[in-house]
Amino acid sequence: MAEVTREAILQALENVRRSDNGQDVVSLGMITGVVVRDGNVGFAIEVEASEGAASEPLRQACEAAVDAIPGVLSVTAVLTAERAAQSGAQAADQAPPPGGAAQAGLPESRSIPGIAAIVAVASGKGGVGKSTTAVNLAVALAADGVRVGLLDCDVYGPSIPRLMRLSGKPDVVGDSHLSPMENYDVKCMSIGFLVEEDTPMIWRGPMVMSALEQMLKGVRWGELDILLCDLPPGTGDAQLTMAQNVPLTGAVVVSTPQDIALMDVRRGIAMFEKVDVPVFGIVENMSYFLCPHCGERSEIFAHGGARETAARLGVDFLGEIPLDGDIRATSDVGEPIVLAQPESAHTAAYRGIARRVLEQCRAAQDGAERQAPNIVMM
Repeated sequence: MAEVTREAILQALENVRRSDNGQDVVSLGMITGVVVRDGNVGFAIEVEASEGAASEPLRQACEAAVDAIPGVLSVTAVLTAERAAQSGAQAADQAPPPGGAAQAGLPESRSIPGIAAIVAVASGKGGVGKSTTAVNLAVALAADGVRVGLLDCDVYGPSIPRLMRLSGKPDVVGDSHLSPMENYDVKCMSIGFLVEEDTPMIWRGPMVMSALEQMLKGVRWGELDILLCDLPPGTGDAQLTMAQNVPLTGAVVVSTPQDIALMDVRRGIAMFEKVDVPVFGIVENMSYFLCPHCGERSEIFAHGGARETAARLGVDFLGEIPLDGDIRATSDVGEPIVLAQPESAHTAAYRGIARRVLEQCRAAQDGAERQAPNIVMM
């Protein structure tokens, strides 16, 4: 297979010209953040904020130009309004100024047509089983007849394709929108559908924000009762993007019971409070371990810390999920335990949490459209 180089990509993009002035996107300094990994290409196209929607044909033309290069397996181009464009191809390597992303002039936040409620599934730190929780909640809601979507907001480590046993690329429909992939009656979208599984996404904050914006608002979700958004861990760009540009109905925070994890939970809940997003409650994952041989219960990561934290912070405790090999095994093969073992105690716990989340969504829908807060980074 022919090696794909940055120089070849920029050369191909020199053939893409703006319709208003006839100049190519490279000489205008519009191409930034070029990433090449094993034939998989990613880059951003800087445009003025006011030109975002009108620049979609230009983005498609850039993708098509790069896709025609021998050896290219996939292309992901995102639009970003980060700063005034610089001249020359040097801009393809330059970093954005700190804080520039949050003032990029993204579209004013509005509810997404057809989606009744949007709920973030978050965690203060990684490794607590947040994505597994999000998937099982989505599948549990779908099993109860709820129309569910699942958006993988972790651009750097997308896991929803594997957990939902989905592969391939989404179809492009209508006016250049993507059609979500679907399994287990859950509609899904992830950057993992657009790049190879082992490809690292070495993108800066503004590119991540633009990608999230397009996956959320550039997808034909159809009519949904609830869209679950699986956020990456922490309180960074993805969380701020969702809070600023999406009218979140609420957030579910997942944690393990030990103090070090709960310290990060408190930070995460404080962040949601600062951006005016209601916290529906905390889920304690890996709450305890039952030995499959003797039945003895062991509290490996302590127990009850999430319940105590919820009470102290004045938010609901949604439930606890044990540390269990079956949950891990079913997740690895892309068959959530809610489906693999529908009569298990684990499934009952997930379904109970899912119903409480749905109840809170319905309670929050009081007829007034919730607008996302206006966040300005200084």
